[in-house]
Amino acid sequence: MIMFSGPKGPRLALDEGSVFDVGACIVDGVDVAPGRAIPDDGDPRIDHSLEGFLFTCGPDHIRHREPIFGTDAAYPLHGSFSANPAHSIELSVEGEDLVARAVVDVALAAGGHAQLRRQWRLKGESGEVQLADTVVNVGEAPFPTFLMYHINLGAKHFDPGTRLEGAMLEGGGLPWAFGEGDGGIFCVPAGHGGWAEFRLGPMEAIGGKRLKVRFRTDTLPHLQVWRNQRLPAHVLGIEPVSHRWVGRNELEAAGEFDILQPGESREYGLAFSFV
Repeated sequence: MIMFSGPKGPRLALDEGSVFDVGACIVDGVDVAPGRAIPDDGDPRIDHSLEGFLFTCGPDHIRHREPIFGTDAAYPLHGSFSANPAHSIELSVEGEDLVARAVVDVALAAGGHAQLRRQWRLKGESGEVQLADTVVNVGEAPFPTFLMYHINLGAKHFDPGTRLEGAMLEGGGLPWAFGEGDGGIFCVPAGHGGWAEFRLGPMEAIGGKRLKVRFRTDTLPHLQVWRNQRLPAHVLGIEPVSHRWVGRNELEAAGEFDILQPGESREYGLAFSFV
């Protein structure tokens, strides 16, 4: 892990062994990542990624496994990114900002190759963390590209008054323990251009702060939120995502595949802060 922190904002552990994702996220001395309080989906790649604060799904698949047409194989849980190491890592200071850049190469489950060109920026003035990603088709065949960011928090840090807030939610917000029983999930449109904003809080464990997440809706037009309190899990996920919560066949039939031709790229972005 590479520690990434400045005079303001959270202290992050960037995982050079897996997509340059975020492991620990320390706010006021508290690691808000869920750690081992997560469900076991039977895939050690995802177990490792899910216990951290942010991991990246894609670029060939998101969500749960689905068969690869014409073969006996399946797209892996949450796609092919997880567990691919970062290289060409560069750390620099630009004005008051700290910047970390890396490249991740990934062999796709159905063949072909993609590359993630990733930049983290920690704003010196505000403490906001900004992520800019470019996914490039560096192979010789087109493929439909998908992307989902999982921002995972340990729900042990929440209070009875902790809420989800955002313009994309009916009524503007709801309690963090939405739904019934020990789990729940929903996926809603978040916009089709510009940036969406979503908040979670307040959390007394970090001094009454809220997590504020902003994300680009031109390439991430949906927001998915899930929670799991089925022991030993105690986690909530905030997930800006490129596609609706339906299967690949339905997306393809509706013309919603985003085909990335050889040499083409897509840009994604989000930012988060504790306010």
